[in-house]
This record gives sequence, C-alpha cells and structure tokens, in this order.
Amino acid sequence: MRSLVLPKMSTMSMSISMFFQSDMLSALCRGRGSSTFPRATAPFRLRAFSTAIADKPSVCTADELHYVSLSNSDWKLALWRYNPAPLAPPRNHPLLLLSGVGTNAIGYDLSPESSFARYMSGQGFETWILEVRGAGLSLQGSNSKDIKQSAHAISEQMETASESATNGAVDSNKEFNNTSYVVSESEISAANGVEIDNIAINGDLTRLATVWDESKLVARLTETLMFLSERVSGFLSESQSKVMFTKFLDQISKLLVGSPLYEQFNEVRGKLSNLFETKQNSGITNQIIDLSQKLVNIIEEGQLSVSPPLFDLQARFTSTIEDFQKQLDLLVKYDWDFDHYLEEDVPAAIEYILKQSMPNDGKLLAIGHSMGGILLYSMLSRFGVEGNESKLAAVVTLASSLDYTSSKSTLKLLLPLADPAQALNVPVVPLGAMLAAAYPLSSRPPYVFSWLNTLISAEDMMHPDLLKRLVLNNFCTIPAKLVLQLTTAFRERGLCNRNGTFFYKDHLHKSNTPILAIAGDQDLICPPEAVEETVKLIPEHLVTYKVFGEPGGPHYAHYDLVGGRMAVEQLYPCIIEFLSCHDK
Repeated sequence: MRSLVLPKMSTMSMSISMFFQSDMLSALCRGRGSSTFPRATAPFRLRAFSTAIADKPSVCTADELHYVSLSNSDWKLALWRYNPAPLAPPRNHPLLLLSGVGTNAIGYDLSPESSFARYMSGQGFETWILEVRGAGLSLQGSNSKDIKQSAHAISEQMETASESATNGAVDSNKEFNNTSYVVSESEISAANGVEIDNIAINGDLTRLATVWDESKLVARLTETLMFLSERVSGFLSESQSKVMFTKFLDQISKLLVGSPLYEQFNEVRGKLSNLFETKQNSGITNQIIDLSQKLVNIIEEGQLSVSPPLFDLQARFTSTIEDFQKQLDLLVKYDWDFDHYLEEDVPAAIEYILKQSMPNDGKLLAIGHSMGGILLYSMLSRFGVEGNESKLAAVVTLASSLDYTSSKSTLKLLLPLADPAQALNVPVVPLGAMLAAAYPLSSRPPYVFSWLNTLISAEDMMHPDLLKRLVLNNFCTIPAKLVLQLTTAFRERGLCNRNGTFFYKDHLHKSNTPILAIAGDQDLICPPEAVEETVKLIPEHLVTYKVFGEPGGPHYAHYDLVGGRMAVEQLYPCIIEFLSCHDK
C-alpha cells in the first residue's frame, strides 16, 4: 500500500454533526442552484463525518474518507475523496464516480500507476467515489467509534480474503458482516439450497431432548409462517411470496410422504394457506400459533411411530425450519434494490458533495461505470418526467444501458433469477466469494476458469497484478432483490422501477443534460449494441457516442474502460475533453 503525504484534517473530523462541514476551498466559492432531485420515500436529514487521515483504513487509498448517513436507514455510505492536484487547472464542478453492481471504489483506484480517480484529480477535478449500501467500506453503525472500528475491520477482512485467495485457500468458514467480500459457509449453503446434514439419532429416545424442544419449535415455526404472511417485509410481490410459502410446505410434506400422518398434515396445510390469503389482523397471529402447534404435534406423533423412516422425523423437521429461516434471514439482511440506490443513496451523496464543494451553479459532473451509468440514465429520466432541472452538469456513462434485449450480453445468465422461486433458492449472490474462489483456477494451470478473465478484461489490457487486485478486492455480495429488478433490463421496454410502473428509457429523451456514452468493442457484459440501444433515445445534440477498440487491437472489455492499460492514453483524454467542455 502506498504512503501519501497529506494535509492534516481538523480535530473535529471524527465528530458526527447535524451540519455539513466544508473544506478550506469551500470558503472561496459561493452560491447554490435551485434544482431538485427525485425524492425518496422519506425526506433526508443528512449527517456526515470524516475520518482523520491517520485513522483511515489501509484499504482506502483516497486522500480522505467521508461517511454520509440516511435519516430513514442505519446505513452509512462511504465517500472516497481525492483532492485536486495543486498545479492542475482550476475546475468549477466536483466529479462523482459511480461503480457497477456488486463493486466498490477499488475498481477506480487499482494502483498509483492505474487509477482512474487519481487521473481525474490530477486534471484538477475534486473527485469523489460513492460506495452504495452493501459495498466496500459502507457500513451500518450508530456512532463514530463503532463506524471507525467497523471500517477497519472491513478493510482487514478484504485484505485477508485477498491473501487467502492468493495462497489458493479462500476461507469460506469465516462469516463477515453485511458489507463483506466473503460470506459464511452457512450463508452460501442457504443461498444455493444446499441441504445441511441432519442430526443422526441413534439409541434410545431420551437423546431427542437435545434437539427437540416443543415450545421453541412452535415459536420458530410461527415466526417463519408470520414472516411469510407479512410478505417477507415487502421483499417480494404477493404472487412471489405464495411461491415461497408453497415451497416451504412442500419441504415439510416430503418428510411425511407415505405416512398415515400425511392426510393430517394436508388438512393443516390447507388452513394455513387460507390464512395466508387473508390480510393481516390481530386474530391471525393466534390462529397461526395454533396451527403451528398442530404441525408440531403431527411431527411428534410421527416421531413415536415404529416406522423406521419416521424415526428421526423431529430432527429433520427442525432442520427444515432452520434452513428455511436462514434463507429468510438473508432476504432481510440484504434488503435493498436498484431503486434504493436511485432514490436514496445517490441523491444523499450528491447533496453532501455539493455542500462540501459549493459550486456556483449547484451542480456536479458524474461518471458511471456499468450499473453506475444505469443509475445516471435513470436519474436523468426521472428529472425529465418531473420537469426538474438536473443537478448534473454533464454525464459520462461507461458500458451502460437501460435495455439489453437486443444484445447478446452474458448477463442474460441471470435471467433465471427472475423466476420467483429462485428468490428462495438464491436470496443473495455472493459474487465476491465466488470470484475469489475461482481466481486460482482462472490464473493458474489448468486454467479451468480462464474464460472469466475475458469477461473482465481483454487480452493484454490489464497487468496480471491489477487484474488480481480487481478480482479479489472489488466485488461483494449482491441481494437477489437487486438482481430481480436489474433483470427487467432484459425484458420488453427495458429497466423499470420496483413496482413495474415506470420504465426509465421511456423518458430519457426529456432530459437536457449532455451525455458522453462509451462502449468497449469486446465487452461481453454490455456490448456496443446494448449501449447504442439507449444512446438512440437521447436527443442527438445532447449525446456523444464512442466505441473504443480497434480491429487489430487494443481491445476493450468491460473493466478496461476504467482500468485498461491503454485507457490512460486513449479513453481518459476523451473524457477530460468532454468534461472540460461542460465545466464552464
């Protein structure tokens, strides 16, 4: 990790304040625009604090690390700040960088020699990278001490995961917190529907006391059923929740097939299904408790049966409930989607940056890679339909589209997750853990997963050490809820909001913000034809479209647009020229 000689920050920097604190440059600027944002479901009362340089986690290579709080969430969003180079030309607007799905700030700052963020700050732009909830150093906490400790813990976990993968042994038994890069073995098992071995019971029935506590099981079963009847805290639609409910009862039903108890179970199942169709009221809770007790009694009766297949029935029933509850817990733990980023995370970050930088026109410049660009397109669509002036002076999108239906994007592999039943089987996608586990097989003989590298970078476009850092440190766990919404970009009319009532591409033409849209010639994730599908919706006088890559090379894959070897010579100057033109 490189060392940086940086100016010291104020001693107030570790305090959490109701007010925004601005840096020394802010005093030189005046004025704010009156433009507005798409509002989230609740108004924001932003709070922020900055870590002192001496306490900044080692994984953060920015000049400063800031945190932004949301009033309607306990998430603290990390903002990496890069100060403008002293001898660079002065700029009028700060620059915000948004990353792709399941990635953090590291992709924009791989090394001193290959840093998109450092290049931009070297050109005079005060550069900020936002890590949305669940990514990188963003975390959940209530005070500065807890946040400081958590940030350092996350940093250490990321470095440990990288070292373990380098040695060819990713520790999958270590459970990190909700922003980690490695999920626990139990989470991965639950996510993939892997059945955990049941407790083996041999000898006399007295040992059943260790695994069978009737009152606790009734409470556990009731909790699970109530959880489903409340639509899993709004995670899934009513039809999707029914699928989950049916699958859960099917799992229990399999334990009783061929037993005289099967008919009794079906009778209770029918009553539970009727309750599930009924809207919540105070009386339903008691009914579910009673029916849960009946289910437990049925299982207990089966346990006393002389039939060998039912001998360990109670243990298997307990295991079924616990496995299913783990899946539900994951759904709640990773409870956010694309609209949370769009309506809460990004607006909060923009407001904070504008408070810090205070540009005269109250606007900033923004660059988004992959999902980051999709977020910017969606914001412009919202601005347009609401008739509000954008707080974005100009936008650059890298490998982004609102509609992938006409392309051969490899992301179509995610389409099976759009099936409601898959939300139960795969409540989260532990992308970081999977890539870290696959890395040794993609970079060493016999190169079983070498094809993964081509999804990330074209041949000879990224130094092996940088590719390794990108794979091992840049990715995190993705909620199924987020994936489910993003899969709408592969359907007719393209990406839509969580309710399916607003299609972002339908209103993009109403925006008046200049856009530079860039594609890579060998991008298998967001091919040029996908980028062009969105570009053609934007008024011609507002959009500039460029595809990077030549027939004889160099070629640009998905991440080469940010950190490719030739990007600093070919792509970065193009972006600077565009931003400079709209930084007046």
